[in-house]
Amino acid sequence: MRLKKYLYKKVESTNNVAIRLIKQGNERGIILTDQQTKGKGQRANRWISKKGNLFLSIFFEISKKISLTTVINLNLKLIKNVICKKINSLIQVKKPNDILINKKKVCGILQETIFREGKKYLIVGIGINVSSSPRINNYPTTFLNNYASKELNRLKLFKEFKLLYEKNLHLFGF
Repeated sequence: MRLKKYLYKKVESTNNVAIRLIKQGNERGIILTDQQTKGKGQRANRWISKKGNLFLSIFFEISKKISLTTVINLNLKLIKNVICKKINSLIQVKKPNDILINKKKVCGILQETIFREGKKYLIVGIGINVSSSPRINNYPTTFLNNYASKELNRLKLFKEFKLLYEKNLHLFGF
């Protein structure tokens, strides 16, 4: 199943854009922005969106019967898969929503569900530090290009995520 691309220069949050698009009747898509002004993290935390990094959200209908644990594990596996292909360093998952390289955060994932007209939709917000990382007190961060043998491009990573999710949407019950 194909994901429709929605490309933006600047948004508050790609997950908020996904919620709006679902409410407008869009069934599935992938959102990319150059900049987020109010990126969201878990438990109402803020995702610091430094320019040049990857900010995207994927949204699609899922089975009402699929468990949250299954959804979390599937997304972590898919996202980790893309990152593993790019670097040769120790990659760890810190549940429920972080991917670490050498114990430093490189990726955050925010998963939200929304119901519309009796259907359940999943929104997977993905923030990956590609070319820089924010300084966060008591939480070490890093970025992919610190570990890649050649410089990674966020647009190429976006295309990889799009193709990967298109191939694996069936795992979510549709």
